Amino acid sequence: MRKKPIGKLISHLYRRNQKILSKKLAPYGIGSGGQHSFLKLILRRPGITQEQLTNELKFDKATTARSVKQLEESGYIERETDPNDRRSHLLFPTAKALEFYPVLQGILDEFNADLVHNLSDEEEDLLIALLQKISIDPGE
Repeated sequence: MRKKPIGKLISHLYRRNQKILSKKLAPYGIGSGGQHSFLKLILRRPGITQEQLTNELKFDKATTARSVKQLEESGYIERETDPNDRRSHLLFPTAKALEFYPVLQGILDEFNADLVHNLSDEEEDLLIALLQKISIDPGE
């Protein structure tokens, strides 16, 4: 029996999900490319650096820079020069971002609920455990 290619299924799911999330977040000026992930981490960790964002979210530096620039232009974040390293910037959420946070979390919660609506609680727990297991980078 030939098994379905896991990578292809994950890739398809990712593209479909990005399309749906982009549509839901567009009215708020949040674009694609994982901007919501960057904003959420900045909201949780005010003062985080761009380098830390890149490392924690596992995006490349160019994607991080582009997303940070767009979030700044949309009024969701502010950059401040790091007093310990003048070449680095600390990223902080604006009042607009703090006000938007419950809306963002609601969109993401609803989105995640829609993803697993056909699964039992046990299946959902198993899916999460398996995805976490295969997402571990063997080089870490």
